[in-house]
Amino acid sequence: MKTYRDLEVWQKSIDFVEYIYRFTNSFPDKEKYGLISQLNRYVISIPSNIAEGSARNSDKEFIRFLYISLGSLSEVETQLIIAKRLDYIDYFEFDKIDEIKKLLYGLIRY
Repeated sequence: MKTYRDLEVWQKSIDFVEYIYRFTNSFPDKEKYGLISQLNRYVISIPSNIAEGSARNSDKEFIRFLYISLGSLSEVETQLIIAKRLDYIDYFEFDKIDEIKKLLYGLIRY
């Protein structure tokens, strides 16, 4: 029986959580309760909502949770842009975000 853990988008999202957690270790300590907290909270919600949605009773509900994951992904992207503008980071691979976004849209269409 397949579960959300078999979904490529969930697997990539889990990898992304780990990546962001390690990535934010380089942020200034003063951001512990600011950007770091926000980034970690929103990045965790991406695979969490995929998992929760897959456990719901209908495709319509699953799709709603996939859209919530997309929203969280957009929040992470925005916060990384802010971190770059504040010179907390020099560079970020936005292709990781784009890949997860494409997978989420593909699953929604499916």
